[in-house]
Formats: sequence, structure tokens, C-alpha cells
Amino acid sequence: MAPAPQGGGDATGQLIQTFVMFGAIILIFYFMMIRPQQKRAKEHKAMLDSIKKGDKVILTSGMHGSIYEINETTAIVTVAANTQITFDRAAIASKKSE
Repeated sequence: MAPAPQGGGDATGQLIQTFVMFGAIILIFYFMMIRPQQKRAKEHKAMLDSIKKGDKVILTSGMHGSIYEINETTAIVTVAANTQITFDRAAIASKKSE
């Protein structure tokens, strides 16, 4: 008859396995959620930095217009003839391709 295994050494192995699984979950979360979000934020910032007067843009509210004037924090957008509205620069969602 074989001797019964002792429970003392097995707990360390289970603890290591738990840490490895926890680490794997964190890595998967990073590569599936955090990294793509950081990439999109970097692309959006680059797009905002490249905007100049006359560019056609779409704002986060869905409004379409063209840049009349842009500075560090705000953008004045022409939405109709003789109608300019001041928006925060971060409210520009995308640049329209012509």
C-alpha cells in the first residue's frame, strides 16, 4: 500500500500557480484593453496637433464645420455662413477627408 501524500508541500505549488494565472490575466487585460486605448489617444492627439485653419472637422457632438481659428485650448469653428462657434480643442473628434 502506497503512503498517503502529505498536504504541506502542495500549498506552495498552488500559490505559485495562482500568481502565474493572476499575472497572465493582467497581461491579457493590458494587451486587450489598455494598450489599444493608449494608441487611440496618441493618434487623436497627433490629429489635433495637425489641424490648421480651413480644415473640415467633425466635433464630438456630431456637428460638422471648418476651422476658422485654432489656438492652444480652443477652436473657432464655422458651422454656417457668418456663424462661428468656439469649442474646446478636445471636442474635435475627427478630420474629414476631402
